[in-house]
Amino acid sequence: MVDLLLIRGNIFTPIDDGKPKTLKRMDELASIEDGAIAVKDGVIVDIGKTDDLFKKHRDTKNIVDANFRAVLPGFVDPHTHALFVGTREKEFDMRLAGKSYMEILNAGGGILNSVKRLRSATIEQLRDELKKRIKTFFEYGTTTLEVKSGYGLDFENEIKMLTAIALTKKETPMDIAATFIGAHAIPEEFKDKKEEYVKLVVERMIPYIAEHKLAEFVDVFCEEGVYTPEETLRIIEAGLKHSLKAKIHADEIASIGCSELALKTKLSSCDHLLKIKESGIEALKQSGTMATLLPITAFSLKEEFADGRRLVDSGVGVALATDFNPGSSYSESMPFAITLAVLNMGLTPREAIVASTLNSAYVLGREKLVGSLEVGKQADFVLLKENSYLFIPYHAGVNPIYAVYKRGERVFSAGC
Repeated sequence: MVDLLLIRGNIFTPIDDGKPKTLKRMDELASIEDGAIAVKDGVIVDIGKTDDLFKKHRDTKNIVDANFRAVLPGFVDPHTHALFVGTREKEFDMRLAGKSYMEILNAGGGILNSVKRLRSATIEQLRDELKKRIKTFFEYGTTTLEVKSGYGLDFENEIKMLTAIALTKKETPMDIAATFIGAHAIPEEFKDKKEEYVKLVVERMIPYIAEHKLAEFVDVFCEEGVYTPEETLRIIEAGLKHSLKAKIHADEIASIGCSELALKTKLSSCDHLLKIKESGIEALKQSGTMATLLPITAFSLKEEFADGRRLVDSGVGVALATDFNPGSSYSESMPFAITLAVLNMGLTPREAIVASTLNSAYVLGREKLVGSLEVGKQADFVLLKENSYLFIPYHAGVNPIYAVYKRGERVFSAGC
């Protein structure tokens, strides 16, 4: 007997064929009208028409009637800075008054503002902050989440952040991928001796984090005035040497050769890419590196959006993420990211759904577990309030999520 049988759903899902979706394959969603999903031990064991599955599994005690609502895979958010202390709404007001991101950072705001607050917090406080935010991620349909460090910027506090993430993973049903980004900014105490800090990251932080299995990924903010491509490559290579997977922030504010690193080292993804050049696109395509686009950040910073249409048409695998953080993207909503990607990045609604589910799962190396509704994968799915995924970008400005299931267990229901 199965543990759960969802019936009468309009199911929409990408089909995993063993590699990220690109080109025309990215614009494809399989659909089952009046569909059903059978779940056993948190895994999908059967999927098809309601009549067929009801005959096979009608003895189950837990039947969920979707009432012809749209059913999608749970969203996979592969880029967030969700662990922080305090908000930065005053900086939001400064940006509206004309201050740039780098001007705020150089004045001690931005990331460095969050660093000061985080260093005074305990591991338990950090854990509680992250658990609270995870509830909101569930409310907006995210069932797999990447969380970065990067607001510690010294050995003690980077380890504290990653330890808090590890504790949270044990106390929430959310699947969490931890990323170490000690090279998120240049700490104030190393402002005039950046080389010493890079050595600290490479020679002390990364070996310790790898030995204690505190992170899956290493990340670097490769950007003009932050970390150069050469410094980024050193840090990434150190992470790979210690069996961490790698990703980078690239081409957000200026194009200085960061995305081109995809031809020099093994990267899971390059993220942001607002200013990517043709050479960067070609590097991503040739290397098979994913492009993770962060439309809410461009929206919040009032910057020109990354050209998602150009990336997809060039054959690059594209994923979407919220970039949730207290400064430049204070939103946990993948539906909002989907809406912006459709309206401002040139993606079709189907491409945006694929980018938020299966392709994002590939970024995190979890494609065998999540990202599509198929037999053998985790029963991570969302029910929308309406009967089609098209209502996500069409009915903008509202939460389209009716219910969320993680491994077959309901973790959110609208009105509850």
